[in-house]
Amino acid sequence: MTYTFTVESNPAKTASASPAHDEQGQGEGGGHEESGTVHLTPEQLKTAGIEVTRLALGNVTGTFTAPGEVMLNDYRTVKITPRIAAQIIERHARLGDIVEQDQPLVTLSSVEMAQAEGELLVADREWRRVKSLGRKVVSEKRYTEARVSRDQASAKVHAYGMSHDEITNLLDTKNKIAADGTFSLIATLKGRVLMDDFVVGERVEPGRVLMVIADESVMWVEARVRPADAARISSGNLATIQVGNRIFQAKVSQIHHTLDETTRTLAVRLDVKNDNDQLHPGMFVNVRIQTNTVIQALSVPESAVLRSPDGDWQVLVQQDEPGEFKAVEIEVKYVSDGKAVISGIEPGTPMVTQGAFFVQSELAKSGFEIHNH
Repeated sequence: MTYTFTVESNPAKTASASPAHDEQGQGEGGGHEESGTVHLTPEQLKTAGIEVTRLALGNVTGTFTAPGEVMLNDYRTVKITPRIAAQIIERHARLGDIVEQDQPLVTLSSVEMAQAEGELLVADREWRRVKSLGRKVVSEKRYTEARVSRDQASAKVHAYGMSHDEITNLLDTKNKIAADGTFSLIATLKGRVLMDDFVVGERVEPGRVLMVIADESVMWVEARVRPADAARISSGNLATIQVGNRIFQAKVSQIHHTLDETTRTLAVRLDVKNDNDQLHPGMFVNVRIQTNTVIQALSVPESAVLRSPDGDWQVLVQQDEPGEFKAVEIEVKYVSDGKAVISGIEPGTPMVTQGAFFVQSELAKSGFEIHNH
């Protein structure tokens, strides 16, 4: 049996876990039938809080599936480049490192920067002198020129790559830092170093990408969608991303308007939280997107759907005698807002909607393989 989508509260759980399981079962003494069923006493049913509900069709949000690929979030990705020709003096971060915002990444040295630093020191010294004399002693023109020259010199070294902290330290008369042309490129956001393309001692030109840093807490997934399906969705629609048995919640953020010439599909971009760093650029995924339409389908609480030992999805169905249950294999179409939309079982079937894990545990104690087609 091939299942489609479900959501696990903790993707790290093993295949024996339910999509969302919070119940804990305790109890002894349940009887086990030869047919692969389990019989629970009224006391066990009450203690475990077992609830049985007959399945009924109801209104659920329609969905469709599409292939997709995980991509970096360009809005959370930066390229670290020098703005002037320089030589690399020292490395402060390596490939794969997590860096903090404003953390130095690489120290460089440049003749142009040394000249600009010297000009800033001269302009700052003149501005300090003029400012100390005051407007009553110096002319308005000289006062303004000194201030503007100092501001322009400061802006120049900042544009070349010096941070505000480095500029402050350079101009601090107590530090007596020389205008030697050294400066550091800093991380402009917190993230992981995903690309590192330089060696110490190398001379680099302006615009050369030395590092790429990305905040991978929110990734992009680009799904390839048929135009007819794209017409049924809007930005903000909820979706799920499936990678193997792992499921991630996502949201549509952009629907492109240009068809791919080869596949004749539209690109739909989704934002997905990348908890525990499980998604990486280049991964191929299955995407299920909720539409703006409503359909009739069977839905049950997410916790009522469990994994069998062989990995298939199943529910616990009540037999003719109250308290007697049997595992029945079903297909999970998708999960939304704590409800699993299922198929492979008839409307009107009485099944366990609360306490399913306890019933499954009791059935497993009998030694039967809880897998029924």
